[in-house]
This record gives sequence, C-alpha cells and structure tokens, in this order.
Amino acid sequence: MTAMAHDQGGRPYTVEDLEGMPDDGHRYELIDGWLHVSPARGYRHQRVVLKLGALLDAACPDDLTVLPAPFAVRPSGNTELQPDVLVGRDVDFTDKLLPVAPLLAVEVLSPSTGIVDLTLKKGAYERMGVVSYWIIDPRELTLTVFELDSDGRYAVVAEVKGEDQFDATLPFSVRVVPAELLGAVRERYQE
Repeated sequence: MTAMAHDQGGRPYTVEDLEGMPDDGHRYELIDGWLHVSPARGYRHQRVVLKLGALLDAACPDDLTVLPAPFAVRPSGNTELQPDVLVGRDVDFTDKLLPVAPLLAVEVLSPSTGIVDLTLKKGAYERMGVVSYWIIDPRELTLTVFELDSDGRYAVVAEVKGEDQFDATLPFSVRVVPAELLGAVRERYQE
C-alpha cells in the first residue's frame, strides 16, 4: 500500500483527482486528502469477498443493497473509500457512488492493507457514521465486528474464529461463520 499526501502541485488530493487515476488494477482511495493505492487482491481475499457478498445478499431485505468493491463511498470532497463489501439503503445510491455512510462496511485484510484497514479506514468509517464495521482476516479465519456506541465511537461487539458463528443484527439478521467463507480451499492458497 502506498500513501501520498499531496499531488505534484503540493495540494491535498480530492475526489476529482481520482477521475484521472489509471485503470491499472490498483485500488485508489482517499482518506482526508491522502491518496492510498493498493495492489490487486489475492485469491483468499477475493474468495472471502465473493462468499460473504453472496451470504449477505441472500439475507438482505428488499430496501437494502449489498455490493462488492469496487464501488465508491464518497461522503466528502476529500474522502472516497471502496469497502470490500458494503450494505446501503437503496434510496441512498446513485449510479456511480454512495454519497452517504453505508450501514455496513467490510474490509478483508491483505498483507498490503491490514494496517490501513485496522486504523485509517476504521477511523474514517467511524467519523462517517458507519453503524457496523467488520474486519475479516482470511488467513486466521477471524471476524471482528465493531459497532458505534452511544458516543459515536466503535466498540468491539464480537470476535469469532474458525467454525464459531456470529449472529448479526445490524444492518439485518444474518449468521456468519468465518471458516465457511473459504470452505475446502482454505488450506491450499496463501496471499
């Protein structure tokens, strides 16, 4: 993961700058004017995103939508994120982006993005008001669930591993078992 604070002209990046980024397989995101560039994801990462997206979509109420990355969440002119999986209200989406906080943002850890997902993105989602933030580690087969408390701060409400289950209530009821997100292939592939 690469982070840059300013463009070549010395000013912070804006969402308009993202329009000019190359379509090269990298993910380009902004957090408070800082450009974060991450490489294409590996097999385990993508497998978890696919399986989790399908699981969430099957349980999703009709007035909500589940989408995988890349899909922009752009709450301001200096922040645009692309959660690995997101859930939002149908009425909040435009054709190109989600201009408000999603109800759920999920990040699947990769060696190149783990620190950013656990710190910068977590802080950005918290400031945005994302009610529920999940972090999945596909190598350790863990799911950590953060939810906003009454002070608008994230608190850990669940940490499950392997065959343990998490029965989510936010943004809707769904059962997640980390080991099932990789299935029989979990031992064969490393990122």
